[in-house]
Order: sequence, then structure tokens, then C-alpha cells
Amino acid sequence: MEQEEIEKAVLAYLKKKGFKQTELAFQEEQQQNTRNSSSNSHIDPDVARHILSFSSELESVPVQYHDGYGKLRSWTYSSLDSYKHELIRVLYPVFIHCFMDLVAKGHIQEARTFFNTFREDHEMMHSRDLQKLEGVLSPSHLEEMEFAHSLRQSKVNIKICQYSYELLLQYLHKMQSIAMLGVINEHINFQVSPGQPGSISDDAEVVTLVGSGQEAANMINQKEIHWGLLEDSLQERLEKEGSLLSDLEKGEGETKEGDLDEGKKRAVEGGKHGASLKKLKKDKVVGSTGKAVRSEVNTVSAAPRVKAELTLPVMPIEVEHSILEDLRNRVQLSSVALPSVSFYTFVNTHNGLNCSTISYDGSLVAGGFSDSSLKVWDMAKLGQQTSSSILQGANDSPPSEHLVGEKGGKRPYTLFRGHSGPVYSASFSPVGDFLLSSSSDSTIRLWSTKLNANLVCYKGHNYPVWDVQFSPAGHYFASASHDRTARIWSMDRIQPLRIMAGHLSDVDCVQWHENCNYIATGSSDKTVRLWDVQSGECVRIFIGHRSMVLSLAMSPDGRYMASGDEDGTIMMWDLSSGRCVTPLVGHTSCVWSLAFSCEGSLLASGSADCTVKLWDVTASTKVPKIEENKTGSTNRLRSLKTLPTKSTPVYSLQFSRRNLLFAAGVLSKNI
Repeated sequence: MEQEEIEKAVLAYLKKKGFKQTELAFQEEQQQNTRNSSSNSHIDPDVARHILSFSSELESVPVQYHDGYGKLRSWTYSSLDSYKHELIRVLYPVFIHCFMDLVAKGHIQEARTFFNTFREDHEMMHSRDLQKLEGVLSPSHLEEMEFAHSLRQSKVNIKICQYSYELLLQYLHKMQSIAMLGVINEHINFQVSPGQPGSISDDAEVVTLVGSGQEAANMINQKEIHWGLLEDSLQERLEKEGSLLSDLEKGEGETKEGDLDEGKKRAVEGGKHGASLKKLKKDKVVGSTGKAVRSEVNTVSAAPRVKAELTLPVMPIEVEHSILEDLRNRVQLSSVALPSVSFYTFVNTHNGLNCSTISYDGSLVAGGFSDSSLKVWDMAKLGQQTSSSILQGANDSPPSEHLVGEKGGKRPYTLFRGHSGPVYSASFSPVGDFLLSSSSDSTIRLWSTKLNANLVCYKGHNYPVWDVQFSPAGHYFASASHDRTARIWSMDRIQPLRIMAGHLSDVDCVQWHENCNYIATGSSDKTVRLWDVQSGECVRIFIGHRSMVLSLAMSPDGRYMASGDEDGTIMMWDLSSGRCVTPLVGHTSCVWSLAFSCEGSLLASGSADCTVKLWDVTASTKVPKIEENKTGSTNRLRSLKTLPTKSTPVYSLQFSRRNLLFAAGVLSKNI
């Protein structure tokens, strides 16, 4: 075999790969060898054969990827059942990187053929990713598209047992597919564990992005955070009053029971079914608290105490008394004592309702609409005007109901107009005297529920604002936007106090920590981040969701956080470690709302699958992982109850301070 052929093949390879410096060095070496006539160096025939065969293989790159992936797929699906679910995890990252490699090498048509041939395997779990990658039509798109660029810059971390790992290595060695070896070596990082394969139920958290992104996340998650509750909180004061409160509760319990009988009579005589029945339910819950024993160990009381980093507003005395009264009369919930639920249904909205929110005491319900309007219903007034607790939406009744002052009656709600685009989120202040709304017009507006007027318009975001939330103390609020940032605001300033930037895609939801020192943000980049409000720094990154994060909730003791995603998966996180305590699986569609009960023993979730689910948080956070693997179906055990609705996706959930659960949604079909 001629040496010139070998040298040409090596040069062609270096040129194709863009190794310019190596190419120049090789050419210089060639020239030196030709000048040196005494050189008798020979190349091993086997080495020469490998080099030439390798260079010829370069000409058929698309075939290598297509055949290599096809054979890997067939081998994986024909593996033993006990190892198959672990080996299948390798297919998705290999699939997307094969596609992107083909695009990067300029084989656009072959890349499309490859993509369309195998995409069906991954449609169920990764449909959003595939939709984004479908738009990659040239090598330049890989750099321009943030999602594709981040995938190529990072590795995928896959958990796998030792035996599965060895099986995969044996297969790759036997097949000698250079394309598959290259993709797996460059883009996958295996976390090999000794022993038997993990259970299939753990799959939700096994495939996560690592590499440069994971290293940064690991460093961030080592930062110290103080997840406790604020010093001298009302809850703490209530506990200090211990013995005095137990006497008060007995007296109040007897009084409430007497009031309950009177309430029943009034409701029957007056015939006010809607609000009266709700009030009756609420009073019944309140009455039963007189008998409740407070001797149980409360997770909230066990939480450490921290100082507030923000200057918190002074609470008016009458508000403080009202909240203390609610706390004294709170029902203790548990896995055997589930909450009463009051569900508000919007009808005749004609697909115009985007969001809903409920005040802390359930007396006010607000809805944000596509026609840029915000509407607030007072439950007490609604009960006086109609015999139904159903909320009438837009374009559903005569004009006289929608125009205040016209003869013939008033509308059953207060209309707030000011936004110039669809309203995507709303949030009541803790007392209920203020209401925030955010819109596609990139603004946030503050409304007074007492004056029924717009007070302030906050501008700062550059794109639609998807979510806005009041802090537990009021005065401060947080917003989340399409511009990939979250922002902290105070009611008395029109500019944001802090801007939290770091997410790779839309920030879809935001939630305050109980001590007001942190906010959590959920994003379309499938991560949740925790931010320090004072410094604006990211102090935790939670990685594990497989689709965009749509809802968040913080436990009352501040230790845990729940997040819900588009696929219907809920994850419970430990804030101090940054790890997922347990995934809660059961919903079949988007989880739009999450809420912890006041003592933190239950989690309620509302979904687009038209159900409200109640989860046992205590069991979910305390079951050791060894036991979980033995039981196999632990997720079912954690779900205490499923409450189906009549074709009503659940938009919002809210536990009152007395532990009554309020929910709201829009009827999606005609009854």
C-alpha cells in the first residue's frame, strides 16, 4: 500500500474535522520526510488498512448514524425486562444528538429522515423538545437556538446499574459503531450504581442535564440557606399563649355550635342556597375546631427561626387579631382527617378565562380574561343575588348585568379594566384589600378591592408577564415573565427592587418562601430555582422535571417545596439539600395549582385532568428509599383521595387559615 495514499487520507480527515494546526504540522512532517532521502520508515499494513477504512467510512456518515441508532434501538428493546427500562434511558439522548450531529455536518435531508423515522419512540415523554428541534434546519440554527445550543454544550446524566452498564459496553465493543461510540462518549455521563436495577417508578428523576450546567448547579446547591420561619411570628406567639388558648378554644367551641344551629335555620328560611351553604360549611368546620386537640407535634412549631432580610410592613392590630382568631380555630388535618372543599365553577366564559385566584378567607374570587378584563366576585353578595354558586363569565348574560347603574339590575361582579392584553395571573394580598394582575401587555397592575380602582401600573418586563404573587407579609410581590427573568417589587415603587436572571427559557411561575427571604421560580427550561431576595443570587437549582414547570408551593414550615409540571408529575424537594424527596405521580395532565394545608401535613393539587388530589406529605417525606423500592407502588399509597369535577379543569387552590380548601375552575363542556 502506497504511503502517499495514507498521507492523503490522513490530510483529508484533518481537513474535514477542521484541525488546522494538526494539518499544518502533518504537512511540515511530510516535507521533512521527503527531504530526508535516507528515511526507510514503513507503516504497519494493519494500521494503514484501519486508517483507509476509517476515511472511507467518513463518506457515509448518515448511514452510520441511521444504522447505528437503529441497531442500538433493536438491541435495547430485545433486552431482558429487568434491565430494559435502564437501557432505554440511553436512547433519547443518543437520538437527539445523532440528529444534531447530522445537522452540524450539513446532512440536512438525512437528518430530517432520521428524525421522522425514530421520533415516535419519544413523542410521549419529550413532545415539547421534539417540537423545538423540528425547527432546526441548518447548522447555524444549532447556535442560534438556545435550547439546541444548551443541549450540545452539556452532558446528560443517566443512572444505571453496574450490570446494565457492562451489557451496554459489551454491545458497543461488539458492534464497533464509531458514530454511536462518539455520541455516547461525548454527550452521556453514566452514574453507575452497584446492585440491582432501580425501579421503573424512579424514571422521572434519572435523566437530567449535567456537564457544565450540572457542575454549576452542584456548586450553587452548596450555598447555605436558612429555611426556617420568621422570629416573633403570629404562629409562634400563638404557641406561647398555649394554656390560655386551650381555655379559649373550649368556650369558643360551645359558642360556635350554638351559632351553627341558628345559621342552619336562617339558611333554610331565607333559601339562600349558594353563599349561605358555603358559610354553613365554613362555620361547621370552625365549630369542630373547639373539640380539636392541639397536643400533636406540629411541623411548623419545630421549624427554626430566622430574621427577615426585607423590611416587613407593620400589621394593623385588627388584622392581627383576626388572623390569631383564625389560627386558634384551625382544623387539624391529617391522612385520616381530610379537609372540606368549596369549589367555585366559572361557566359561559367561552374559552376566555386565563386564570383565577381566591382570597385567603375565600370571600373573594377573581378571574383574568383574554379580553384584558379582570373580574372580582364577592361571595357574600353573590349569595344574595342568585340561588347558585356558579360564577357567570364574559358574554353570558344581558347587558344590564354588566353595566353598573343601568336599570334592570347590577352585574354580579366588579369589573376592573386597564390592561391592553390578556390577563394571565392575579393575586390577592394576605388581607384581601389589594389585588395584583399581570398581562401580555408586559405590565403589572395594583387594584384596590375597597375603592374598586387601579392604583399603580408597574412597568419593567419586556414581554408578557405569566405570573405574579404577593408575599406572605403583603407589600412586596414577585413576577415571572417570558423575558426569562423574575422580579421583586414593592407596592410603593414603580421600578423593580431585584431582577433574577438565569433561566434558559420562560419563567412560568413564582412562589414566595414563608419567611419572605427567598422566592422560587419554575421555568420552561424544566428547572426550578430558589433565589435570595436580598442579594438577588440563585441559591438552589432543582433539576429533575421532564417538562415545563407550571406550579409551585412552599410548605408552611419552609423546609419543603412542591413543583408541578406539564406532564402531570409533582416533585417534592428538600430546600436545604436541593434534592427531590419523592415524585408524586397520578395526574394525567398539567398540574396548574398546588397548595399545602396550614400545618403542612397535606398537599392539594389541581390539574387540567379535571381532578383535585390530596397527598399525604408526612408519609411522602418520611418513607425511606429502601422501603420505597420494596413496596413498588408507593406513589399510590401517598395519594389519599382524588376528587373529580364535572368537566372542570382546576385553575387555582387555596387553603384558608382555618384549613378549608377553596378551589376554582372553568366548566369546559356544556352541562
